[in-house]
Amino acid sequence: MKHKFLVFFAMFFASLALFIWQAPQVHADKTYTIGTDVTFPPFVYANSNNKYVGIDMELIRSIAKEEGFKVNIKPLGFNAAVQSLSSGQIDGVIAGMTITNERKQTLDFSTPYYESGIVMAVAKNSKISNLKDLKGKTVAVKTGTQGATYANSIKNKYGFKVVTFDDSDNVYNDVKTGNSAACFDDSAVLNYGVKTGLGLKIVTKPTDIGQYGFAVKKGQNQKLLKMFNAGLAKLKKNGKYDQIIKKYTGKKATSKTNKSNSEDRTFLGLLKQNGQAITNGIVETLKLTVVSIICATIFGILIGLLGVLPNKFARGLSTTIVYIFRGLPLLVLALFIYNGIPSLTGTKIPAFVAGIITLTLNEGAYTAAFVKGGIEAVDSGQMEAARSLGLPFGKAMRKVILPQGIRIMIPSFINQFIITLKDTSILSIIGILELTQTGKIIIARNLEGFKVWAIIAIIYLVIITVLTLLSNWIERRING
Repeated sequence: MKHKFLVFFAMFFASLALFIWQAPQVHADKTYTIGTDVTFPPFVYANSNNKYVGIDMELIRSIAKEEGFKVNIKPLGFNAAVQSLSSGQIDGVIAGMTITNERKQTLDFSTPYYESGIVMAVAKNSKISNLKDLKGKTVAVKTGTQGATYANSIKNKYGFKVVTFDDSDNVYNDVKTGNSAACFDDSAVLNYGVKTGLGLKIVTKPTDIGQYGFAVKKGQNQKLLKMFNAGLAKLKKNGKYDQIIKKYTGKKATSKTNKSNSEDRTFLGLLKQNGQAITNGIVETLKLTVVSIICATIFGILIGLLGVLPNKFARGLSTTIVYIFRGLPLLVLALFIYNGIPSLTGTKIPAFVAGIITLTLNEGAYTAAFVKGGIEAVDSGQMEAARSLGLPFGKAMRKVILPQGIRIMIPSFINQFIITLKDTSILSIIGILELTQTGKIIIARNLEGFKVWAIIAIIYLVIITVLTLLSNWIERRING
């Protein structure tokens, strides 16, 4: 019996490793995966139809058309996009990225396509008018951006503290709610936001002027970089570049956005406008949950059973695996699998696959712990009695111990199913368009953070309620 479990365990991990190595590539020939931050208008954002638009999006698509290649846009967020590029998970990044000497050490940049500086914005009713007024206060910035770099470079001089957020909406909301006194961001972005009803005001002139560029990993995808430069030159020559800039920064652009902002902003109106995007997010969340629950249950049962075998190596292995994957924060594990492993092996792992592996290892470790606990909770005399009757260990486990242990484990299984569903929200960090990531993208366009998050929260509660009722019905059937 114990040898069979060891064989099953080895086969499971061998299959998992083969799945990673043989996973299909994200892109086909002449199709490049481009990472971006879809909460950065007017460069990248989702329009009222939840299509990715903006200066960066129209530039990369127009250049791709000119040069004869295709692009697959991955909405990762700025910081995650840069990490994914460094690990080789994506081919390029276009997200209003400022070209700096520090970034040039690990990335190769295109010819600059835009120039912008850093400005400070405060709440509309704020009395802060310059940097000196920030003494003793807190300012908000977005992780990994030039605005964050600038703020950190002057914080000691002006005596303020810096808090960082992963997306622009949280930066601006922190200022509007009064938690932060000001924020630093690119002048083009904040000017656009102020004109389209962001609810902030700019109080400084642009400084630390920088140039935006398209980036690839240093020494890689040089063909893509050359095509971008060639395409950009063509767009500037034929006037298309100027048309794109005017389209997203001119008066018509901001007036159109203001008109969009005046649409029905009730809960029902938001649901109607974003129904398809939310539905897609729900479907992706459920897919992640179901597949992860199945994989985590199999993995957890195998590891849990290893922990009760009369074999020191098997018990030690089970304890170690549970300790490692239960001790690692889920966010760290997701980034390690999606970005860390590819940077080491050179093999890309699709985001959905990385998400499944992450949840399988994390949730499976917890499952293994209560599987082992459930078996050990059965009176030890049961096993002794079965063995005294001549039953071998394996048969005694199947016929006597497991049926009693399963009844003890059922409440823990139900609880773990619910936890798995909620944990899918963390996978937005690797660009999976589940329900939470969908909410972030919608908020970046309409700035209705409270209402959108309320809708997302209610949807999660409904799904969890349905899952709980289904689980309770299954429990009653088993116990009945």
